[in-house]
Amino acid sequence: MKEKSFFSIAEVAEILGISRTAVYKKVKKGQIEAIRVGRSFAISDKAIKNLIISIKGTPLADKEKEAIDKVVVRTIREYGETLKKLGSE
Repeated sequence: MKEKSFFSIAEVAEILGISRTAVYKKVKKGQIEAIRVGRSFAISDKAIKNLIISIKGTPLADKEKEAIDKVVVRTIREYGETLKKLGSE
């Protein structure tokens, strides 16, 4: 079976888990690239993939993960007691 190249507003809404109105607004604002077909819109699979990447972002590199881990460890070491008190409030 061949994969679809274009999707309707309703199909994109279902894929993204948002309302059709929200998809339509994103199309109108230019946040989702679409082409007009009569009175409807067609949204390419590439546009959907780009939107998902922009929402989720790209995965962190190992170097970035290590830098985050170091900052977290230092923060806990320096502010551990304060964080515990704030967490109990």
